[in-house]
Amino acid sequence: MPRVGLTPDQVVDHALALIDDQGTEALTLASVAARAGVATPSLYKHVSGGLTELRRLIAVRVTEELADRLAEAAVGRSGDDAVTALLRAYQAYATAHPHRYAALPQAPRPDEDLTQAATRLVGVIIAVLRGYGLDGPEVIHAARTVRSLAHGFAALSITGAFQLTEDLTTTHSRLITTLTTGLHSWPKSEER
Repeated sequence: MPRVGLTPDQVVDHALALIDDQGTEALTLASVAARAGVATPSLYKHVSGGLTELRRLIAVRVTEELADRLAEAAVGRSGDDAVTALLRAYQAYATAHPHRYAALPQAPRPDEDLTQAATRLVGVIIAVLRGYGLDGPEVIHAARTVRSLAHGFAALSITGAFQLTEDLTTTHSRLITTLTTGLHSWPKSEER
């Protein structure tokens, strides 16, 4: 019988705390069990698929968290203001949770829960881009551009790839301005 009070969500909470503290490479069933205060075999009562299932649940949770942050940032905004808020929220999440961000799948495997979370994440981006009058294939191309810029800057900055002394916040602002300028002249679907 599963430990009273311990749920799959709480197992994920313990796993994410471990990842936040020690990085994704520290994720093992034994380390999560120790944090949860249970024996390693007991985790299978809460996460039946073992470490593979736990990684899947982590990926779903992190994708949902990022989608929530982006949606909260963009709500009530449009155009450049919405894109700016969205990209700043993306970067803030990655910076605040660099190890958790590393657990974010960039190409989700076929999985209903993960696909649903990823669809919601991309849906937030697409909703913001519709403020530029984009639809059809062009909104998809623009969403891919936004994701590429957001992920590229986040990944490079949290891994310490930007070694020069210039302020990263200024660089990020310039990146956002470059994107929003481009979005104003983005081809509309009927212009192709």
